[in-house]
Amino acid sequence: MIPKPFEPIKNLEIGQIIEVDGTHVIAELDPNIEELSRVFGGEIYQIGQFGSIIKIHQGRKTIYAYVSRLRMKSEYEKEQGIKNEGNNDGRILEADLFGEAEWYSKSNGTDNNWVLAFERGVSQFPLPQQKIYLTPSNELKFIYGGEKKSSIILGKHVGSANTPCVANLNELIGKHTAILGSTGSGKSGTVAAILHSILDYGRDSQLDNWNPQIIILDPHNEYSKSFPSGSKFSTDKGNLILPYWLLSLEELINLIIGRTEFVATSQANIVKNALLTSRKEAAKSIQIDGEKINVDSPIPFAWAKFIEGVDSQRPSGKDKKEQEPYNNILNKLETLRRDARLSFLMNEWNSQEDSISEIITQFINKNYSIAIIDLQGIPNEVAGICSAVICRTLFNFKVWETAEEREHNPILIVCEEAHRYVPNRGDAQYFAAQNAIRRIAKEGRKYGIGLVLVSQRPSEVESTVLSQCNSWIILRLTNDTDREYVKGILPDSLSGLSKVLSGLRRREAVFVGQAAMLPSRIQIRYLSDDMLPESKDIKFDEGWQKKTIEKSKIAEVVLRWRYQNKITADKKDA
Repeated sequence: MIPKPFEPIKNLEIGQIIEVDGTHVIAELDPNIEELSRVFGGEIYQIGQFGSIIKIHQGRKTIYAYVSRLRMKSEYEKEQGIKNEGNNDGRILEADLFGEAEWYSKSNGTDNNWVLAFERGVSQFPLPQQKIYLTPSNELKFIYGGEKKSSIILGKHVGSANTPCVANLNELIGKHTAILGSTGSGKSGTVAAILHSILDYGRDSQLDNWNPQIIILDPHNEYSKSFPSGSKFSTDKGNLILPYWLLSLEELINLIIGRTEFVATSQANIVKNALLTSRKEAAKSIQIDGEKINVDSPIPFAWAKFIEGVDSQRPSGKDKKEQEPYNNILNKLETLRRDARLSFLMNEWNSQEDSISEIITQFINKNYSIAIIDLQGIPNEVAGICSAVICRTLFNFKVWETAEEREHNPILIVCEEAHRYVPNRGDAQYFAAQNAIRRIAKEGRKYGIGLVLVSQRPSEVESTVLSQCNSWIILRLTNDTDREYVKGILPDSLSGLSKVLSGLRRREAVFVGQAAMLPSRIQIRYLSDDMLPESKDIKFDEGWQKKTIEKSKIAEVVLRWRYQNKITADKKDA
């Protein structure tokens, strides 16, 4: 006779409860257990692993708990003030109750067509001396959401018989996710695994059309190798279109005047008036009514007209102090325009061309699902502004779409090394990026923009932005400050999971939040080498076996350095 799924399985029994304190349960392991694992149905189940799940039977209902601690009984008795008599090598398992479920059959119990109805929370509590059991994989699949629609596979649960870990796609993307971990923990591999799973979702679900739109802000040029079918845009290749006229008033003030010094209201007004005048003048060239635009409207304008607009506001006298604000603006503008590294941004606008659609098509394009924005060649002092322009442009485009249009083309922005662009401090060069990404974090879900923030230093990421993430994938963290910061994310009943953050293996993570059916410890899915981002780690043992660089090669490198261009620096006209 085939056993019912709600009946206890003797081989998975591992001990009995000795204490119940609210949702916290303490149990003593069976003294006959010699190995901390059991085999059932051809699968191996580990006993006592952080984040693994045990169960307690209550008739047809089952109560589930996370394992949070495993220790010696003598230590427990000492803590409780119980006198230890003789050698006591018993072992104590501690767990936190988190949910309950009940089996029901779709066929009136006549076959094995059973379904587990799981719910978070506990309505009834176990009693001391009740048995505890390991949870078989067929139940874990229901608990972890393996049967849910709109889910992608992230990897597998650790200590749970390799049960697949799935994430709700809409929650993961639509309500923002943070991926955190120290250098070498596997952050970039985790990002790649998620994006590959998103791309594979259409095939796995047998969808006729599947057209994700994903933009990666890639500061280290890592992801081109992982997604060769994606489109790469970079200043080195000269194919990243990011013109100065796309900047907002605030971004232009930040670029020309800066925020490291006191910005006088008069200087800001000079820039504002010149910008509005030059936009209105250029609007005629592209058949736009200049009287209906404002200073932040994405209207191209010529630097010559902007300079005229600044000069037209000069006072008529020759007082140097009165002339100084105007001279400072124009001198800084001239310096920026002569900087070869900024040619992609500062080159003069062709007065007849309206390229706004071409700019947006870089990021939202039916011909490819992933657009990789290589920020490696962008000077650090303007990297924040460039990130801001990209994010703000996409956000504003979505704002001005109709509700129906937004439903047809939601987009995902992956912000690698987020602490570089949205740091938890007020540096002037990051001000624009902080504002742009903060707005997406707060309002993006309404307009169909998802955000994935990736960082090795969560304590240094802008706190407002991180607080808007509703799902977290936390890999190994070795820094005490970062671990304490992350500990506050976890529910009190799961604080035990934070203890393993410093000891997680590469590709292991704690997955919590709305995209996770349950908080759990997982191992990110395996990717072949060609699917992984390009590693930038230099192998000294291999490098030192090769010939030392020759003088002629040094000259080539220096030329690239001088021209600030990795591709065309060898050309005299670069």
